[in-house]
Amino acid sequence: MKQHFLMLAAYNGWANKHLFDAAARLSESEYRQDAGLFYKSVHATLNHILGNDRLWMKRFTGEGDHPKTPDTILHLALADLRVARLQEDTRILEWMEGLSPTDVSGRFVFLNMSDMRTISQRLAPALAHLFNHQTHYRGQVHAALTMLKHEAPDLDMMNFQKSETGRRFV
Repeated sequence: MKQHFLMLAAYNGWANKHLFDAAARLSESEYRQDAGLFYKSVHATLNHILGNDRLWMKRFTGEGDHPKTPDTILHLALADLRVARLQEDTRILEWMEGLSPTDVSGRFVFLNMSDMRTISQRLAPALAHLFNHQTHYRGQVHAALTMLKHEAPDLDMMNFQKSETGRRFV
């Protein structure tokens, strides 16, 4: 199971790189316009994905900052958001690499800040949620790129697995 989540962590970084490459080709107005996404714009959606990752990594590791609300704009400029995204993707992958198979099949405990309850949860389903959440919102950005008449990257996992990085996971 650990190998599976390592692959998803590496895929996540690969997909985010390609998505940010495509987002960088948008004009500033396209990047910020309401594209009908849950968080409205490409800008807000990319910020949401990063914020959610930081929240879960804080829960998993007990370390790092995270936004207080899911719609927090962490970075105003795409370039700054991209740097932060790369750092978080590296953090996620390195943390996953440090887990043992027992860790992955075990539990973790965190303090829910909204009601100050201590929660114990199985790690594997929470990891599945983390990576599924990213895929969901990347899909929204992908659709917005298409709607805005920009070429959207092919984020199929099979392409990742054929890439230099992905080959070590198959």
